[in-house]
Parts: sequence; C-alpha cells; structure tokens
Amino acid sequence: MFGIVLALGQAVVARHRAAGGADLAALAAADHWARGGTAACARADRVARAQGARLVRCVLTGQVSDVTAASGRGPFAAEVRARAGPATDVPGAGAPGMSVPLGGVPGAGVPSARAPGDR
Repeated sequence: MFGIVLALGQAVVARHRAAGGADLAALAAADHWARGGTAACARADRVARAQGARLVRCVLTGQVSDVTAASGRGPFAAEVRARAGPATDVPGAGAPGMSVPLGGVPGAGVPSARAPGDR
C-alpha cells in the first residue's frame, strides 16, 4: 500500500512541476516577444529549467506564446501545454471581446474585462 501511495505522489509531483514550468515559461516568452522568437524561447527555457522542468516546445505567434514543458521520467513523466499573451482580443483566438485564458484553447475564451464602450 505504501508503495502505491509513493508512486502516485511521484506522478502528482511531476505533473505539478510540469504545469508550473509551462505556465511560467509561457508568461516569460510572452513578456519577451518583442526581442524575437529565439530570445523569447531562450528565456522560457531558462524559466522552465529553474522550475525543474524542461521546455519541449515553444512557439510565438505575435504576442502570444504557446509552450509545452515536461517533467519526470518513465511512468512518472508529464507534459503540460500553456499559452500566454495579452488579455485583449487576439486575432483568430475566438469571438470579438474574448480572450484566451492561460493554458486555454483558441475559441474557448472568456469575456474580457473591459468597460462598456472601450475598444
């Protein structure tokens, strides 16, 4: 019984480490988009490694970053995808007035927080 609990704990730790690394790496890449894709993804890689994860994929489309980070090995490996970008309308990411949530999927936005009449 103890072995099963220990194994499940390892899997949960790997998942959380990958999720934290992916979220922070996506934010770092989105924050450095103006320096170009190579510099932004290099920053994302450093942030993911600092979180105990490794960057598997990094793509910048305008100001939006889409990264995948992994953690763990063997049966305890986990990969997590995260997206980050501006909280305003993103072309191709859903209906007008919608934003893509962190870790979200295009088209599955949530209403943006803006005052009536703002553009």
